[in-house]
Amino acid sequence: MTLFSLRKLLLLALLAQPLGATAPAMAQNLFAPAIKVNDKVITRFELNQRAQMLQLFRSPGNPATEARKQLIEDRLKLDMAETLDILPSEQELEEGMADFAARADMTTEVFLQSLAQAGIEPVTFRDFILSRIAWGRLVRAKFGPRVEVAEGDVDRALASTGVGNVRVLLSEIILPAPPAEAAQVRERAEQIAQITSQAAFAEAAQRFSASESSLRGGRLDWTALANLPAPLHPIILGLGQNQVSDPVPIDGGFALFQLRGLQEGAVVQPSFSAIDYATYFIPGGRTAQALAQAEAIKSQIDTCDDLYGIAKGQPEERLQRLSKAPGEIAADIGVELAKLDKHEVSTALTRGEGQQLVFLMLCGRTPKDTEGIDRNDVALSVQNRRLASFADGYLAQLLDEARIIDY
Repeated sequence: MTLFSLRKLLLLALLAQPLGATAPAMAQNLFAPAIKVNDKVITRFELNQRAQMLQLFRSPGNPATEARKQLIEDRLKLDMAETLDILPSEQELEEGMADFAARADMTTEVFLQSLAQAGIEPVTFRDFILSRIAWGRLVRAKFGPRVEVAEGDVDRALASTGVGNVRVLLSEIILPAPPAEAAQVRERAEQIAQITSQAAFAEAAQRFSASESSLRGGRLDWTALANLPAPLHPIILGLGQNQVSDPVPIDGGFALFQLRGLQEGAVVQPSFSAIDYATYFIPGGRTAQALAQAEAIKSQIDTCDDLYGIAKGQPEERLQRLSKAPGEIAADIGVELAKLDKHEVSTALTRGEGQQLVFLMLCGRTPKDTEGIDRNDVALSVQNRRLASFADGYLAQLLDEARIIDY
Protein backbone atom coordinates (compact mmCIF):
# COMPACT_ATOMS: atom_id res chain seq x y z
CA MET A 1 0.00 0.00 0.00
CA THR A 2 1.35 3.41 -0.91
CA LEU A 3 1.60 6.32 1.47
CA PHE A 4 -1.16 8.16 -0.35
CA SER A 5 -3.49 5.14 -0.20
CA LEU A 6 -2.86 4.79 3.52
CA ARG A 7 -3.73 8.43 4.16
CA LYS A 8 -6.86 8.16 1.99
CA LEU A 9 -8.10 5.07 3.82
CA LEU A 10 -7.51 6.71 7.19
CA LEU A 11 -9.43 9.78 6.14
CA LEU A 12 -12.33 7.81 4.66
CA ALA A 13 -12.58 5.60 7.74
CA LEU A 14 -12.97 8.58 10.03
CA LEU A 15 -15.33 10.54 7.79
CA ALA A 16 -17.52 7.49 7.27
CA GLN A 17 -18.60 7.58 10.94
CA PRO A 18 -22.10 8.96 11.77
CA LEU A 19 -22.06 12.70 12.12
CA GLY A 20 -24.49 12.85 14.97
CA ALA A 21 -22.13 11.56 17.64
CA THR A 22 -19.63 13.78 19.43
CA ALA A 23 -16.46 11.83 18.55
CA PRO A 24 -17.16 11.61 14.80
CA ALA A 25 -18.04 15.29 14.80
CA MET A 26 -14.69 16.02 16.38
CA ALA A 27 -13.02 13.79 13.78
CA GLN A 28 -14.78 15.68 11.02
CA ASN A 29 -13.44 18.95 12.38
CA LEU A 30 -10.00 17.43 12.79
CA PHE A 31 -9.88 16.36 9.15
CA ALA A 32 -11.46 19.52 7.81
CA PRO A 33 -9.15 21.66 5.65
CA ALA A 34 -7.04 24.07 7.68
CA ILE A 35 -4.84 25.41 4.88
CA LYS A 36 -5.04 25.19 1.11
CA VAL A 37 -1.78 25.40 -0.84
CA ASN A 38 -2.66 25.84 -4.50
CA ASP A 39 -4.97 22.83 -4.97
CA LYS A 40 -3.52 20.79 -2.09
CA VAL A 41 -5.16 20.66 1.34
CA ILE A 42 -3.53 20.51 4.77
CA THR A 43 -5.84 19.21 7.49
CA ARG A 44 -5.90 20.09 11.16
CA PHE A 45 -4.96 16.49 11.83
CA GLU A 46 -1.74 16.94 9.89
CA LEU A 47 -0.95 20.24 11.60
CA ASN A 48 -1.53 18.75 15.05
CA GLN A 49 0.46 15.64 14.27
CA ARG A 50 3.46 17.51 12.82
CA ALA A 51 3.46 19.91 15.78
CA GLN A 52 3.37 16.95 18.20
CA MET A 53 6.26 15.30 16.38
CA LEU A 54 8.34 18.48 16.38
CA GLN A 55 7.66 18.91 20.07
CA LEU A 56 8.69 15.31 20.71
CA PHE A 57 11.89 15.92 18.73
CA ARG A 58 12.42 19.08 20.80
CA SER A 59 12.72 21.04 17.59
CA PRO A 60 13.51 24.74 18.16
CA GLY A 61 10.80 27.31 17.68
CA ASN A 62 7.08 27.20 18.29
CA PRO A 63 5.85 23.72 17.25
CA ALA A 64 2.59 25.01 15.77
CA THR A 65 4.32 27.74 13.78
CA GLU A 66 7.03 25.41 12.51
CA ALA A 67 4.46 22.71 11.64
CA ARG A 68 2.50 25.16 9.49
CA LYS A 69 5.67 26.36 7.73
CA GLN A 70 6.99 22.85 7.10
CA LEU A 71 3.72 21.43 5.81
CA ILE A 72 3.19 24.32 3.38
CA GLU A 73 6.71 23.84 2.05
CA ASP A 74 6.19 20.06 1.91
CA ARG A 75 3.07 20.47 -0.24
CA LEU A 76 4.99 22.62 -2.73
CA LYS A 77 7.99 20.28 -2.77
CA LEU A 78 5.90 17.15 -3.28
CA ASP A 79 3.71 18.82 -5.91
CA MET A 80 6.75 19.69 -8.01
CA ALA A 81 8.33 16.25 -7.46
CA GLU A 82 5.07 14.63 -8.58
CA THR A 83 4.96 16.88 -11.65
CA LEU A 84 8.48 15.79 -12.60
CA ASP A 85 7.60 12.14 -11.78
CA ILE A 86 10.50 11.78 -9.35
CA LEU A 87 8.68 10.81 -6.17
CA PRO A 88 10.67 8.18 -4.26
CA SER A 89 9.66 4.57 -4.44
CA GLU A 90 8.27 2.71 -1.46
CA GLN A 91 11.65 1.02 -1.00
CA GLU A 92 13.47 4.36 -1.03
CA LEU A 93 10.99 5.71 1.50
CA GLU A 94 11.50 2.71 3.78
CA GLU A 95 15.27 3.13 3.53
CA GLY A 96 14.95 6.83 4.37
CA MET A 97 12.87 6.05 7.44
CA ALA A 98 15.37 3.41 8.51
CA ASP A 99 18.28 5.83 8.09
CA PHE A 100 16.55 8.48 10.19
CA ALA A 101 15.64 5.99 12.92
CA ALA A 102 19.20 4.66 12.96
CA ARG A 103 20.45 8.09 13.98
CA ALA A 104 18.64 7.52 17.25
CA ASP A 105 20.05 3.98 17.44
CA MET A 106 16.63 2.48 16.69
CA THR A 107 15.07 0.33 14.02
CA THR A 108 12.15 1.80 12.10
CA GLU A 109 9.73 -0.42 14.01
CA VAL A 110 11.02 0.68 17.41
CA PHE A 111 11.10 4.31 16.29
CA LEU A 112 7.46 4.14 15.14
CA GLN A 113 6.49 2.52 18.43
CA SER A 114 8.10 5.42 20.28
CA LEU A 115 6.12 7.87 18.16
CA ALA A 116 2.91 5.92 18.76
CA GLN A 117 3.39 6.19 22.52
CA ALA A 118 3.30 9.96 22.04
CA GLY A 119 0.15 9.76 19.91
CA ILE A 120 1.90 10.25 16.58
CA GLU A 121 0.71 8.17 13.63
CA PRO A 122 3.19 6.39 11.31
CA VAL A 123 1.86 8.37 8.34
CA THR A 124 3.10 11.59 9.96
CA PHE A 125 6.67 10.33 10.08
CA ARG A 126 6.39 8.89 6.57
CA ASP A 127 5.23 12.24 5.20
CA PHE A 128 8.16 13.96 6.91
CA ILE A 129 10.70 11.59 5.31
CA LEU A 130 8.91 11.56 1.94
CA SER A 131 9.31 15.31 1.56
CA ARG A 132 13.00 15.25 2.47
CA ILE A 133 13.81 12.56 -0.09
CA ALA A 134 11.64 14.01 -2.84
CA TRP A 135 13.10 17.49 -2.46
CA GLY A 136 16.65 16.18 -2.60
CA ARG A 137 15.91 14.29 -5.81
CA LEU A 138 14.14 17.30 -7.31
CA VAL A 139 17.03 19.66 -6.56
CA ARG A 140 19.58 17.30 -8.09
CA ALA A 141 17.43 16.69 -11.17
CA LYS A 142 16.52 20.32 -11.76
CA PHE A 143 19.76 22.10 -10.88
CA GLY A 144 22.45 19.43 -11.05
CA PRO A 145 23.14 19.94 -14.79
CA ARG A 146 23.32 23.71 -14.27
CA VAL A 147 25.94 23.58 -11.54
CA GLU A 148 29.31 23.56 -13.23
CA VAL A 149 32.43 23.94 -11.11
CA ALA A 150 35.34 25.43 -13.04
CA GLU A 151 39.00 25.06 -12.18
CA GLY A 152 39.01 28.65 -10.97
CA ASP A 153 36.21 27.85 -8.54
CA VAL A 154 38.25 24.99 -7.14
CA ASP A 155 41.30 27.22 -6.82
CA ARG A 156 39.35 29.72 -4.74
CA ALA A 157 37.76 27.02 -2.61
CA LEU A 158 41.12 25.45 -1.84
CA ALA A 159 41.22 27.67 1.20
CA SER A 160 39.81 24.61 2.91
CA THR A 161 43.40 23.42 2.96
CA GLY A 162 44.97 26.83 3.31
CA VAL A 163 45.12 28.19 -0.27
CA GLY A 164 43.04 31.30 -0.90
CA ASN A 165 41.47 33.65 1.58
CA VAL A 166 38.04 32.20 2.18
CA ARG A 167 36.52 33.55 5.35
CA VAL A 168 33.35 32.20 6.89
CA LEU A 169 30.77 33.73 9.20
CA LEU A 170 29.39 30.95 11.36
CA SER A 171 27.06 30.36 14.25
CA GLU A 172 27.63 27.37 16.51
CA ILE A 173 25.73 25.16 18.91
CA ILE A 174 27.58 22.83 21.27
CA LEU A 175 25.40 20.10 22.78
CA PRO A 176 26.86 18.10 25.69
CA ALA A 177 25.75 14.47 25.54
CA PRO A 178 26.34 12.49 28.73
CA PRO A 179 26.22 8.74 27.96
CA ALA A 180 22.79 8.31 29.52
CA GLU A 181 21.35 11.10 27.33
CA ALA A 182 23.29 10.50 24.10
CA ALA A 183 20.34 9.23 22.04
CA GLN A 184 18.06 12.02 23.23
CA VAL A 185 20.68 14.69 22.52
CA ARG A 186 21.33 13.18 19.09
CA GLU A 187 17.62 13.51 18.25
CA ARG A 188 17.69 17.16 19.32
CA ALA A 189 20.78 17.75 17.20
CA GLU A 190 19.11 16.18 14.15
CA GLN A 191 16.17 18.52 14.54
CA ILE A 192 18.36 21.59 14.92
CA ALA A 193 20.09 20.54 11.69
CA GLN A 194 16.78 21.16 9.86
CA ILE A 195 16.71 24.87 10.82
CA THR A 196 16.71 27.26 7.87
CA SER A 197 16.71 30.68 9.51
CA GLN A 198 19.25 32.60 11.57
CA ALA A 199 16.62 33.60 14.13
CA ALA A 200 15.59 30.00 14.83
CA PHE A 201 19.21 28.87 15.12
CA ALA A 202 19.98 31.74 17.50
CA GLU A 203 17.00 30.76 19.64
CA ALA A 204 18.19 27.15 19.73
CA ALA A 205 21.71 28.28 20.69
CA GLN A 206 20.37 30.34 23.57
CA ARG A 207 18.26 27.43 24.80
CA PHE A 208 20.57 24.47 24.31
CA SER A 209 24.18 25.43 23.55
CA ALA A 210 26.86 24.99 26.20
CA SER A 211 29.27 27.33 24.41
CA GLU A 212 30.02 30.86 25.62
CA SER A 213 28.68 32.07 22.28
CA SER A 214 25.17 30.99 23.33
CA LEU A 215 24.73 34.44 24.89
CA ARG A 216 25.12 35.86 21.37
CA GLY A 217 22.79 33.29 19.81
CA GLY A 218 25.81 31.17 18.84
CA ARG A 219 27.18 33.87 16.52
CA LEU A 220 30.92 33.85 15.81
CA ASP A 221 33.03 36.54 14.12
CA TRP A 222 34.49 36.20 10.64
CA THR A 223 37.05 33.38 10.68
CA ALA A 224 39.61 32.25 8.10
CA LEU A 225 38.56 28.79 6.99
CA ALA A 226 42.20 27.71 7.12
CA ASN A 227 42.15 28.27 10.88
CA LEU A 228 39.33 25.79 11.44
CA PRO A 229 39.94 22.05 11.90
CA ALA A 230 40.54 20.35 8.55
CA PRO A 231 37.66 17.84 8.97
CA LEU A 232 35.24 20.79 9.14
CA HIS A 233 36.36 22.32 5.84
CA PRO A 234 34.27 20.16 3.45
CA ILE A 235 31.33 20.31 5.86
CA ILE A 236 31.32 24.11 5.94
CA LEU A 237 32.03 24.50 2.21
CA GLY A 238 29.05 22.22 1.53
CA LEU A 239 26.62 24.53 3.34
CA GLY A 240 24.34 27.04 1.64
CA GLN A 241 23.35 30.38 3.11
CA ASN A 242 21.68 29.83 6.53
CA GLN A 243 22.00 26.06 6.14
CA VAL A 244 22.95 24.04 9.22
CA SER A 245 25.46 21.20 9.21
CA ASP A 246 24.65 17.67 10.24
CA PRO A 247 25.64 17.04 13.86
CA VAL A 248 29.42 16.79 14.20
CA PRO A 249 30.50 14.34 16.94
CA ILE A 250 32.88 15.94 19.44
CA ASP A 251 34.29 14.82 22.76
CA GLY A 252 31.27 14.44 25.03
CA GLY A 253 28.60 15.70 22.64
CA PHE A 254 27.77 17.20 19.25
CA ALA A 255 28.47 20.46 17.43
CA LEU A 256 26.36 22.12 14.75
CA PHE A 257 27.32 25.04 12.52
CA GLN A 258 25.19 27.47 10.53
CA LEU A 259 26.74 29.36 7.62
CA ARG A 260 25.76 33.04 7.78
CA GLY A 261 28.26 34.33 5.25
CA LEU A 262 31.25 33.44 3.07
CA GLN A 263 33.89 35.61 1.40
CA GLU A 264 36.26 34.41 -1.29
CA GLY A 265 39.28 36.12 -2.85
CA ALA A 266 42.56 35.55 -4.60
CA VAL A 267 44.98 36.39 -1.79
CA VAL A 268 47.02 33.41 -0.63
CA GLN A 269 46.97 32.68 3.08
CA PRO A 270 49.13 30.07 4.77
CA SER A 271 47.87 26.75 6.00
CA PHE A 272 49.44 25.18 9.03
CA SER A 273 51.38 21.98 9.59
CA ALA A 274 50.90 22.17 13.35
CA ILE A 275 48.96 24.06 15.99
CA ASP A 276 50.71 24.57 19.33
CA TYR A 277 48.31 24.92 22.26
CA ALA A 278 47.94 24.24 25.96
CA THR A 279 45.04 22.94 28.03
CA TYR A 280 44.83 23.40 31.78
CA PHE A 281 41.96 21.62 33.52
CA ILE A 282 40.15 23.37 36.37
CA PRO A 283 37.83 21.27 38.60
CA GLY A 284 34.26 22.47 38.87
CA GLY A 285 33.21 22.83 35.25
CA ARG A 286 31.37 26.04 34.52
CA THR A 287 30.71 26.90 38.14
CA ALA A 288 31.26 30.46 39.29
CA GLN A 289 34.26 29.37 41.35
CA ALA A 290 35.97 27.61 38.42
CA LEU A 291 35.33 30.52 36.05
CA ALA A 292 36.68 32.96 38.63
CA GLN A 293 39.83 30.84 38.93
CA ALA A 294 40.22 30.88 35.16
CA GLU A 295 39.96 34.68 35.12
CA ALA A 296 42.57 34.91 37.88
CA ILE A 297 44.97 32.69 35.91
CA LYS A 298 44.39 34.73 32.76
CA SER A 299 45.42 37.88 34.58
CA GLN A 300 48.66 36.26 35.80
CA ILE A 301 50.06 34.92 32.53
CA ASP A 302 51.22 36.29 29.18
CA THR A 303 52.36 33.17 27.31
CA CYS A 304 51.81 29.42 27.36
CA ASP A 305 55.13 28.96 29.13
CA ASP A 306 53.71 30.84 32.12
CA LEU A 307 51.22 28.01 32.66
CA TYR A 308 54.02 25.77 33.90
CA GLY A 309 54.33 28.02 36.94
CA ILE A 310 50.57 27.83 37.53
CA ALA A 311 50.63 24.01 37.38
CA LYS A 312 53.78 23.53 39.45
CA GLY A 313 53.33 20.83 42.09
CA GLN A 314 50.01 19.63 40.59
CA PRO A 315 49.34 16.28 38.86
CA GLU A 316 50.86 16.17 35.37
CA GLU A 317 47.49 15.59 33.70
CA ARG A 318 46.23 19.02 34.82
CA LEU A 319 48.38 20.77 32.19
CA GLN A 320 48.91 19.49 28.64
CA ARG A 321 51.10 21.27 26.07
CA LEU A 322 50.35 19.86 22.63
CA SER A 323 51.46 20.37 19.04
CA LYS A 324 49.17 18.68 16.51
CA ALA A 325 48.31 18.83 12.84
CA PRO A 326 44.96 20.60 12.35
CA GLY A 327 43.29 17.35 11.27
CA GLU A 328 44.27 15.64 14.51
CA ILE A 329 42.71 18.21 16.82
CA ALA A 330 39.28 17.53 18.33
CA ALA A 331 36.63 19.54 16.49
CA ASP A 332 35.47 21.60 19.45
CA ILE A 333 39.02 22.51 20.49
CA GLY A 334 39.88 23.30 16.87
CA VAL A 335 36.93 25.68 16.57
CA GLU A 336 37.93 27.49 19.75
CA LEU A 337 41.57 27.75 18.63
CA ALA A 338 40.42 29.23 15.32
CA LYS A 339 38.93 32.16 17.25
CA LEU A 340 42.18 32.92 19.06
CA ASP A 341 45.30 34.86 18.27
CA LYS A 342 48.62 33.82 19.75
CA HIS A 343 48.54 33.72 23.58
CA GLU A 344 44.79 34.32 23.75
CA VAL A 345 42.58 32.14 25.97
CA SER A 346 39.22 30.40 25.70
CA THR A 347 37.21 28.99 28.61
CA ALA A 348 34.23 27.84 26.51
CA LEU A 349 34.80 24.08 26.80
CA THR A 350 34.51 21.42 29.46
CA ARG A 351 35.60 17.82 29.80
CA GLY A 352 34.75 14.93 32.12
CA GLU A 353 31.00 15.25 31.51
CA GLY A 354 31.14 18.93 32.37
CA GLN A 355 33.06 18.54 35.60
CA GLN A 356 36.32 20.10 34.38
CA LEU A 357 36.69 23.56 32.84
CA VAL A 358 39.19 23.68 29.96
CA PHE A 359 41.53 26.67 30.13
CA LEU A 360 42.62 26.63 26.47
CA MET A 361 45.50 28.82 25.25
CA LEU A 362 46.85 29.18 21.71
CA CYS A 363 50.65 29.08 21.78
CA GLY A 364 51.32 29.42 18.04
CA ARG A 365 50.73 28.11 14.51
CA THR A 366 53.34 26.59 12.20
CA PRO A 367 52.73 27.46 8.48
CA LYS A 368 53.29 24.89 5.75
CA ASP A 369 53.11 24.61 1.99
CA THR A 370 49.98 22.84 0.81
CA GLU A 371 50.37 19.80 -1.40
CA GLY A 372 48.42 16.71 -2.37
CA ILE A 373 44.97 18.30 -2.32
CA ASP A 374 42.10 16.23 -3.69
CA ARG A 375 40.54 18.70 -6.12
CA ASN A 376 37.56 16.39 -6.76
CA ASP A 377 36.54 16.60 -3.11
CA VAL A 378 36.82 20.37 -3.18
CA ALA A 379 34.76 20.55 -6.39
CA LEU A 380 32.04 18.39 -4.81
CA SER A 381 31.90 20.71 -1.80
CA VAL A 382 31.49 23.75 -4.05
CA GLN A 383 28.80 21.97 -6.05
CA ASN A 384 26.83 21.04 -2.92
CA ARG A 385 26.95 24.60 -1.67
CA ARG A 386 25.66 25.95 -4.97
CA LEU A 387 22.91 23.32 -5.16
CA ALA A 388 21.75 24.36 -1.71
CA SER A 389 21.67 27.97 -2.84
CA PHE A 390 19.60 27.06 -5.91
CA ALA A 391 17.25 25.01 -3.72
CA ASP A 392 16.70 27.88 -1.27
CA GLY A 393 15.98 30.30 -4.10
CA TYR A 394 13.63 27.91 -5.85
CA LEU A 395 11.66 27.22 -2.68
CA ALA A 396 11.34 30.95 -2.05
CA GLN A 397 10.00 31.34 -5.60
CA LEU A 398 7.46 28.54 -5.09
CA LEU A 399 6.27 30.14 -1.86
CA ASP A 400 6.00 33.55 -3.49
CA GLU A 401 3.91 32.17 -6.38
CA ALA A 402 1.72 29.86 -4.26
CA ARG A 403 -1.89 30.54 -3.37
CA ILE A 404 -2.05 29.89 0.35
CA ILE A 405 -5.42 30.14 2.09
CA ASP A 406 -6.02 29.66 5.80
CA TYR A 407 -9.49 28.44 6.76
